[in-house]
Amino acid sequence: MSAFIQNPAPTATNTNTVPIRRARPEDCPAMMELIRELAIYEKAEHEVSVSLEAFRDAGFGAHPIWTAFVAESEGHIVGLSLFYPRYSTWKGRKLYLEDIVVRESLRGQKIGRQLFDHTLAYAKAHKYHSLYWQVLDWNEPAIHFYKKYKATFDGEWLNVHIDC
Repeated sequence: MSAFIQNPAPTATNTNTVPIRRARPEDCPAMMELIRELAIYEKAEHEVSVSLEAFRDAGFGAHPIWTAFVAESEGHIVGLSLFYPRYSTWKGRKLYLEDIVVRESLRGQKIGRQLFDHTLAYAKAHKYHSLYWQVLDWNEPAIHFYKKYKATFDGEWLNVHIDC
């Protein structure tokens, strides 16, 4: 199930905030831990095959392809939002949100909302037409969260891929 928000705008922030900042190369090990935690939650732990070195290079190497925000609490990375540009021949620049994840023990504290709001603000500031992402059809907490943003859920398109 794909979802998107056109012409995203930031929403009100929560008063109980944690620092959100752009990811740095030294954050990659903690980010990979969160990505593995997300894969376990999504029942797909076996599908995480990227090495730490390849992950770091993709974000901070000579030709970075992703950008991320991280949430910090007590000196530890406890959440992330990882995204990258897409282009639509019909609509123009779009931002694709690959992952948004918060450490399981800290979910429900609005850290995910902060990360999502930062990502929306980034999309708007960089003049993207819309923000796109996917959510598993059984992930009711995430679906409920995205509905609060009045996201559009597209049930018409199928996800297609070929492993290379």
